[in-house]
Amino acid sequence: MLDAGWKFDNSYARLPERFFSNVLPTPVRAPKLAVLNRSLAAELGLNEEALRSEDGVVVLAGNKIPDGAEPLAQAYAGHQFGYFTMLGDGRAVLLGEHVTPSGERVDIQLKGSGRTPYSRGGDGRAALGPMLREYIVSEAMHALGIPTTRSLAVVTTGETIMRETELPGAVLARVASSHLRVGTFQYAAQWGTAEELRALADYALWRHFPGFEEAENRYLFLLEQVIERQAALIAKWQLVGFVHGVMNTDNMTISGETIDYGPCAFMDTYDPATVFSSIDTQGRYAYGNQPYIGGWNLARFAESLLPLLDENEEKAIALAQGALDHYPKQYHDHWLSGMRAKLGLAEEQEGDQELIADLLRLMELHRADYTNTFRALTLGEYTGMALFDASEFREWHERWQTRLSQESASREEAYERMRRHNPAVIPRNHRVEEALAAAVNGGDYSVMNRLLQALSDPYAYSPEQEKYAELPPPSDRPYRTFCGT
Repeated sequence: MLDAGWKFDNSYARLPERFFSNVLPTPVRAPKLAVLNRSLAAELGLNEEALRSEDGVVVLAGNKIPDGAEPLAQAYAGHQFGYFTMLGDGRAVLLGEHVTPSGERVDIQLKGSGRTPYSRGGDGRAALGPMLREYIVSEAMHALGIPTTRSLAVVTTGETIMRETELPGAVLARVASSHLRVGTFQYAAQWGTAEELRALADYALWRHFPGFEEAENRYLFLLEQVIERQAALIAKWQLVGFVHGVMNTDNMTISGETIDYGPCAFMDTYDPATVFSSIDTQGRYAYGNQPYIGGWNLARFAESLLPLLDENEEKAIALAQGALDHYPKQYHDHWLSGMRAKLGLAEEQEGDQELIADLLRLMELHRADYTNTFRALTLGEYTGMALFDASEFREWHERWQTRLSQESASREEAYERMRRHNPAVIPRNHRVEEALAAAVNGGDYSVMNRLLQALSDPYAYSPEQEKYAELPPPSDRPYRTFCGT
């Protein structure tokens, strides 16, 4: 039997028992490998041939537990659309933590692996379509340079699950730097003891934030670090037009990785009010709201840490508020720096913010495609969009060219900077749907594989990518996504 190379060392399982339930994945009838992430497997130090073997696939499906794994479901809570509730891994099992050849520690989680004590009436299973969507979008996000959980494999189960209709079942093997969430801390603060909350905070510091030993107040340091990582992450989302769709506090990691690709999608036409999720009827998690929701979620995290920040509640609140007050500027600085780079600017000038705001206003007015506007600016090819025919755009373009001429770097360097920050391709919604339909309905993964290839180097500007930059045909109905739960 081939050795896949798993090296488990399960630190989360050594936390107080309140934070998890030991549970085995529920075996599936006929596991079959649908897709395996070769490059990720190599990074993890895993043997691809062994993962593809019958013994490897039964592990990825949850039918067999690899040596050293300690399967468990994590407990957490969360604000879902603003309402607080007890949650937990209702259809996921953490096999354990794998230590890579470089010494990196990552969670290996099976999603769709059956019922757990936190399933709340659900069947604990997942459909093939949503698991493939997470695979595609998380790999695209990784290629874009955005911190994210990743997908090692999708295995079909040979079983059907009932949603609105019968759907083919699947299990996703997800890799994360951890699955610690804002909601994990909310759970500890609400239902745990002070010692358990402290144990969780100390664990998060050990796992993600080296240097905490030198901090005067390690728990304030934890809050400040999480705020900074979220500010940077959400700015990156905004810069590529990514709409997460369900920014509940249980979907916000402490590590600063994007997690839980449910009703996510990338914006085509630039509009801050863009919503894709079928259940977000009020637009709480619209594209333009994401930075504010990030701040709201961080305030909930700060509340959960109050008992650790200082014994005196007033002092604790003042410390938390002081840290939170920095978030808007941290986010804005990351975003503004990123927008400058998208326009080829390396230096700061006072009028830059107005220049950027005017472009976005024109894009919204003329219903311009977000990604392709910046692609056109990068290539200097202005065709196919009403925006480029507008006299206001030509005036803006002159202002931008004048601003570029004020940079100390050459024009060539400016355009090279733009190429590095403006993707030629994103996972266009119609292309993702096309790939999912071929795979789910026809068992044809070639469409998905070609899409993944195009998305693997989004800044390449290769001829092969051009068809993936094309806009969808006009539609009377807005694009809608679903949670897949």
